Amino acid sequence: MKPKASWEASSEEQGVQRRGRPNRRPKTMSRREMMREARRRARSGDTVEVMEYARPRTRSECINGPRPCLFVSCKHHLFLDVNPETGSVKLNFPDKEVWELEDTCALDIAERGGITLEEVGGILNLTRERIRQLEVDALRKMKDESPKHELDAFVGWDPHQNDPEY
Repeated sequence: MKPKASWEASSEEQGVQRRGRPNRRPKTMSRREMMREARRRARSGDTVEVMEYARPRTRSECINGPRPCLFVSCKHHLFLDVNPETGSVKLNFPDKEVWELEDTCALDIAERGGITLEEVGGILNLTRERIRQLEVDALRKMKDESPKHELDAFVGWDPHQNDPEY
């Protein structure tokens, strides 16, 4: 039997349901916790082989790439987030593997256009209320931190003005 990593869920944790989906909250791992896990795996002989691969460097290189995107180290990937200040890693979907996600790239979602708070919550594994709070905070920060004239360019702007489908 394979030993479980400290961030892998027990069967008791996975059983709770919220609105028809598993209630698995994002799991944050500190650098210390990750190093402890790496040492434990090294002692048990469970090593990971790092393979060389060609990773897309620009959006134009990855836009037509395979989906779901397996490049979790990309800053636009939705599977995990890295805090640059602390080095901690947050697994947004601890109960899923990368290839099980419907949407993996934030840029793909942004290109689709407007979606509801409920849809954003489903994509990011957050509640609709938390998404609303983040939206309010982001809009407030944009308003407070940028001079008025910078946002005037977006008044009346239609993102689909050149798209014949709309």
